[in-house]
Amino acid sequence: MNVKILGTAAAVLLMTASCGTKSTENEEAMGAETEMSAESTPATITIEKFTDSPAYASSSLKLSQPSNLTIGAAGEVDFAFEVGDYELGAQTEKNGVASMLANSGKGQHIHFIMDNDPYSAHYEPEFKKEVSEGTHYLVAFLSRSYHESVKNADSFVAKKIVVGDAGDDQGVDLEKPTMIYSRPKGEYSGADTENLMLDFFLLNTTLSEDGNKVRATINGQEFMITEWSPYIIKGLPKGEVTIKLELLDSAGNLIPGGFNEVTRTVTLAD
Repeated sequence: MNVKILGTAAAVLLMTASCGTKSTENEEAMGAETEMSAESTPATITIEKFTDSPAYASSSLKLSQPSNLTIGAAGEVDFAFEVGDYELGAQTEKNGVASMLANSGKGQHIHFIMDNDPYSAHYEPEFKKEVSEGTHYLVAFLSRSYHESVKNADSFVAKKIVVGDAGDDQGVDLEKPTMIYSRPKGEYSGADTENLMLDFFLLNTTLSEDGNKVRATINGQEFMITEWSPYIIKGLPKGEVTIKLELLDSAGNLIPGGFNEVTRTVTLAD
């Protein structure tokens, strides 16, 4: 009889131990699933219209050199601009979100963009650039110290430059609706990763809810932009970030033009 009682007690202990092990295993599995689920949840990316900047409504930019936009051979070219009612090298007044944006310590400058490639920043109105043989499209505009473009009828230059004996295969007409990518650009670190400026320049078009639009696709998440303005991107994960911009017509079709669809990658570091 004692043997039977001991056997029953042992069985109960074994069952209890087994149940406890399974319970622990289940809890660990559930915890692992929750952790995996949290890790796989994508960051929530948002964009917000940015309105904190001084307008510079009367500022202007003109190209004075080269005076001849047909250049005989590739090589170093002198560029000179006339800047009106705008101080290159000055720090732009910063209010609100503007004080939290990546900012150039050298101050206000010119964004010089050739063939919709990433811009070079120029803090003086005269400089030299290497220009290869071919047909090129120059778009330059005034920029605040935190890299927001000045958007008015006189704040930019858009020119076609022909160097040497070259054809034109870019499908660009600067007299038609054209979009030029500006920001974000390059690598951001620290606090600069929290608020990235999304900015582009438009030629010969406006944006509206029932007209032309810009579709921004950021890490696969789409945003439809119906007002030409800078925007602040928030909620981006660290690492590589991909930004695609497309200039669309009222029906959602890509507007023809060699620069009206562009994809860039920037890096967000710790």
